[in-house]
Amino acid sequence: MKLDDYKLIIEGNKIILKDVKDFLPQHIFDCGQCFRWIREDDGSYTGVAKGKVINVSNAGDDIVFENTNIEDFKNIWFDYFDLGRDYSKLKYELSGFDENLNKAVDFGWGIRILQQDCWEMLISFIISSNNRIPMIQRAIANISERYGREIGEFRGKKYYAFPTPEELSKASIDDLRDCKTGFRDKYIFSTTNDVVNGVDINEFYDFESDICHKELMKFKGVGAKVADCIALFGYRKYNSFPVDVWVKRVMQEFYGADEMSLPKMRSYGMNLFGENAGFAQQYLFYYMRELDLGK
Repeated sequence: MKLDDYKLIIEGNKIILKDVKDFLPQHIFDCGQCFRWIREDDGSYTGVAKGKVINVSNAGDDIVFENTNIEDFKNIWFDYFDLGRDYSKLKYELSGFDENLNKAVDFGWGIRILQQDCWEMLISFIISSNNRIPMIQRAIANISERYGREIGEFRGKKYYAFPTPEELSKASIDDLRDCKTGFRDKYIFSTTNDVVNGVDINEFYDFESDICHKELMKFKGVGAKVADCIALFGYRKYNSFPVDVWVKRVMQEFYGADEMSLPKMRSYGMNLFGENAGFAQQYLFYYMRELDLGK
């Protein structure tokens, strides 16, 4: 799909996409793939991405992007929100897989996998390890405010970009701990130094999925699940299949994986769902977690 396929209206600092299918902010921002999107009292979501602040809401089938302009929408947000992908076709293909995935797709019909920054995903998912979402969000906000560039104000609140590797390298382990990162402070410190001192994480975009996964696991604090999340959300490796407690329940409850180890479960999921394993994982994860299904 192209931008021309959408009906677009510009109203001041707002871009309105008319009659958009397969896009619901709640599903997108609450499905575990991002941590810098906060729900506002009016039901909209304000987020920081790509060094910008933007607010997203829906009015019926229309999607409203506030605090942006047409150039940024074309150059940043169209790709970021994966608007070039035909999710109706994708969901039709996934829904035909089996009844469980059909129900999951129907439940989370508005999910889109965001095309996020690989560096931010690397640090963010290290922070996410054995952590709760409010704590993850607080730690990332602290790191951004202390070491990132101030972007400006929106609705009376100041916002900060996620720090670059060079900016974050100014933080000591004690500084990172003071940002409420917990035991992950040393992992963030080590990973930041690795990147500043020569590991080119942008090269990972060109790697095959399994090579990308192996390279990511070389960073301290990055296990198989975290590596899969970074690969999926930061590197567009859509055959990745992160296995957390909810996906473990999915595989045990619906796909007969009771006796499998987590590595085998991961491989089984990747083989089962193929090149769209990451999309299947997101629909199944959201369905399982929101309805608190399984054991």
